[in-house]
Amino acid sequence: MLVRWYLAYSLSYRDIEELAKERGLSVDHSTVNRWVIRYAPQLEEQFRKKYKHDVNGSWHMDETYLKIKGKDVYLYRAIDKIGNTVDFRHRQLVRSESKFLFHK
Repeated sequence: MLVRWYLAYSLSYRDIEELAKERGLSVDHSTVNRWVIRYAPQLEEQFRKKYKHDVNGSWHMDETYLKIKGKDVYLYRAIDKIGNTVDFRHRQLVRSESKFLFHK
């Protein structure tokens, strides 16, 4: 539950620690961090199995950049002809790339 909260919402490890304490759980923020590192890949795999679907013929790649937790990242999405997201990936922008984007 705590790992899912961290992944699903824009909360810090200390926020998760406080939410757990409100529910009677005694857990340290560093423990939540270790759990996220350990269990996030498994949760992502289950998510992809449940929500990933076959592509019906044509699709295209959508690329944009945005901020996640204060860091600039590229977001790549594969979109089918209906407009459904088939898959997505993100990667952190290299400092030289972000300068190029903001100084056009």
